Order: sequence, then structure tokens, then C-alpha cells
Amino acid sequence: MAELSLKKIYSGKVRDLYEIDDKRMLMVATDRLSAFDVILDDPIPRKGEILTQISNFWFKKLAHIMPNHFTGDTVYDVLPKVEADLVKDRAVVCKRLTPIKIESIVRGYLTGSGLKDYKQTGTICGLQLPEGLVEASKLPEPIFTPSSKEDVGDHDINISYVECERQIGAELAAKVRDAAISLYKEAAAYALTKGIIICDTKFEFGLDENGTLTLMDEVLTPDSSRFWSIDTYQAGTNPPSFDKQFVRDWLEQSGWNKQPPAPKVPSDVIEKTVAKYQEALDLLTKE
Repeated sequence: MAELSLKKIYSGKVRDLYEIDDKRMLMVATDRLSAFDVILDDPIPRKGEILTQISNFWFKKLAHIMPNHFTGDTVYDVLPKVEADLVKDRAVVCKRLTPIKIESIVRGYLTGSGLKDYKQTGTICGLQLPEGLVEASKLPEPIFTPSSKEDVGDHDINISYVECERQIGAELAAKVRDAAISLYKEAAAYALTKGIIICDTKFEFGLDENGTLTLMDEVLTPDSSRFWSIDTYQAGTNPPSFDKQFVRDWLEQSGWNKQPPAPKVPSDVIEKTVAKYQEALDLLTKE
């Protein structure tokens, strides 16, 4: 992707951030794909555009629950037209916030690292769960299972709520937990009407200059969530997903040791991943 005339201030696994002024920045979603905290060599074409459209849809839909990072400006307000044309579908003008250094994960169903923890201890992040749950079991209530936010390349680590309180303070931890669960419940209920189960998701929060908790980064995309189709969902199985889980599953089966560099992902897996992202966008946003 072409470089912009704005000063780049951060390049993450997937997103690049550019400075506009002391209150605003430009967030650009690239086509990079991160799996198991390793950035793959092969981009996923149009991924950044599709994910930005999904995020923007959710930011607007959930705006009544809490404030988000939108400023109301468009890329044409902050970039020369030729640059704005290049990134208009994958970039948003955001408030500059102080990020909360916790991954705010909400789980409505049992799978992934949560399932592994449950099998060993009957708990996830210290939360006791009912006996007899299996892969993809719906949990009695969505649960907040935070993880520590590690540097690029390091694996995030599941932590207990008590540890979350220790890291960010009890008052803020409670606000983050309650906001994350409210957002998840509303989004999950809506997605069900479109044939999508949101198994779990990760929210990112920040504080604005007044200390107001604000939703930021990306929301309920196939990169930050696990989406299942109602049509293929069955407890006791690992339902196929709409998301990069498709690539993750291929990587798991490839024998890769999850250390850089990642193996080259076959073109058919990349094409199917793009199709799944597009299908999620179409299903969620159709009238």
C-alpha cells in the first residue's frame, strides 16, 4: 500500500496509525494477516477494506451503548484527494485515546484457549463453569475473560478478573467488563437474526481526555471475533468459521511450530478466507 504524506506513528500486526494532530489520527487497516501472533508473509486481498466496513457498521450500531473513537471527519478532510481515494475504504479518522492495556475478551460459547483451560481446570480465567460442557457449548451467560496485552510477537496471556483489577484498577476493570458484556450481548442478538453466531470477540477500549471510556480500534470483525453460521453450528464439533480461523486451522494442520516465519498459505485458502470475510459483511449489513 502506498505511503501517506502524514507521519506514521505506529505499525501494528494489522493496522497502521498516522498522526493528524494532537487530538486525531488516521487508522488504516492493511491486508496483513496475523495468526498466532505472527504476521504472515502473504496479505489477504481487500481484507482491510472489508474489515473496516464491518467495524464501521458496528461502531454506528452500538453507539447508543457507549462512545466510540469516531471524530465525524472523513479521510477527505485530512488527506490530499489522491491519497484519500487510495485509502477511503480502509481508513478512518479517530480520536487519539489512551489505550487500556487489557484485551477485553467476551465469550458466549466454549472453544479455543477457553476450552483448553476448561478441560484442565473446569474454569476460564478463574471463572467456574458448569460441568459437562463440550466444544462449542453455549455458556449459561456470556463471560468476560481478559488477557494481558503483550508486545507485537508475544502471545497474550489469559488472566483472572482479580489480576485485571490489579493491572488497571477495580473501578475501571468493572466499567470495562460491563461495557464489553453489554456490547457483546447486543451484537450477538443482532447477528443471530442474520444467521451468524458470535462465539467470542475481543474489544479494545481507551480513555479520552476527560477519562471517558471509549470503544476503539476495530469491533466485531472476523479478525477480532469468531463467527459461526447457524446452519452448520453443532455443539460437540468445531464449527467452520467466517474468519481467519480458516487460515489458523490450515496452519495448525501444517505442522508449523508457530514461530516466525510462518509457512506460505496456499492461494485457495486465501481466496476462501476473502470470500468468508465478504460473506460476513454481506450477511450483517443486508437489510
